[in-house]
Amino acid sequence: MSRDRDHALPEPPSRRLLLKGAAAAGALAAVPGVAQAATPARPKPAPFVNPLVRNRADPHINRHKDGFYYFTATAPEYDRIILRRSRTLNGLGTAAESVIWRAHPTGNMGAHIWAPELHRIGGKWYIYFASAPAEDVWAIRIWVLENAHPNPFKGTWVEKGQVKTAWETFSLDATTFTHRGKRYLAWAQHEPGLDNNTGIFLSEMANPWTLKGPQVRLSTPEYDWECIGFKVNEGPYVLKRNGRLFMTYSASATDFNYCMGLLTADADSHLLDPMSWSKSPTPVFTSNDTTKQYGPGHNCFTVAEDGRTDVLVYHARQYKEINGDPLNDPNRHTRVQKLGWKPDGTPDFGIPVADTVKAGE
Repeated sequence: MSRDRDHALPEPPSRRLLLKGAAAAGALAAVPGVAQAATPARPKPAPFVNPLVRNRADPHINRHKDGFYYFTATAPEYDRIILRRSRTLNGLGTAAESVIWRAHPTGNMGAHIWAPELHRIGGKWYIYFASAPAEDVWAIRIWVLENAHPNPFKGTWVEKGQVKTAWETFSLDATTFTHRGKRYLAWAQHEPGLDNNTGIFLSEMANPWTLKGPQVRLSTPEYDWECIGFKVNEGPYVLKRNGRLFMTYSASATDFNYCMGLLTADADSHLLDPMSWSKSPTPVFTSNDTTKQYGPGHNCFTVAEDGRTDVLVYHARQYKEINGDPLNDPNRHTRVQKLGWKPDGTPDFGIPVADTVKAGE
């Protein structure tokens, strides 16, 4: 996820700046007659409530500069796009939900409304989502909505059309970010001629609904843990930290085998060169029998109310066994937890935390 105006996620101050500030404060304190203003303490983030939002998969939370957290996700009926907002993360769980767009009764954008993401670009709101024609429900492609109103709950959502990629094949899970003044789109798509379901692709953008090209493949399912049930890499999302870009993605079928992988690139590298990205050989976030969370994935990142604590947002189920197609099971719930950092500057995902709210409460 980018450090641009879209997300308003401040980079933590460097150790040098902290030491410099401490030295300056100490010098000032030594001057007689100089009153010392108390440094306001940053509010501690409230303990997270989990599940945060029930029956909402593929969650996306955008902390905007207006002070609100904006939430959207896949509804289990796959027929609409919803929005919530709150000034706190926990508040999203009880915030009023608005339907801002519905699937068409026929034709394009008529079925499988999946994985919306809300982004603020150039003074307008954009929603990227996947959908298929009502008459061909697996011909899924990426589509874009635009709203010029400052408040995404108001104004008119204009259908900007399909994001045209190199092939007319199964494609979904688009996300956008900026780096060094350039805007990129990352997404999942089936590449003709490859024996898989989807890989992860990246392209520079000409505008919020048009790719500039070239389109490059960053990852394809190759490890056993990426190929259980289906050979899947999907749901990419980018976080910039510590001189690197970390791109998470989800792998395997959407049951308890669903898990998260990680790609890493140096911030100074050429992002459209696949060799710039290294891939973790093991998953970074998986199901856990101890905490009873299964199939964690399709994540994004945000920050807590203190503006400093990184937060991992994802969905998971509270049970392992599923009757029938996992896509017909509605109980993928949105969850949040603190994202840690290892001494080498790479993210520490930990394990999916246990519920704080029991079913029925």
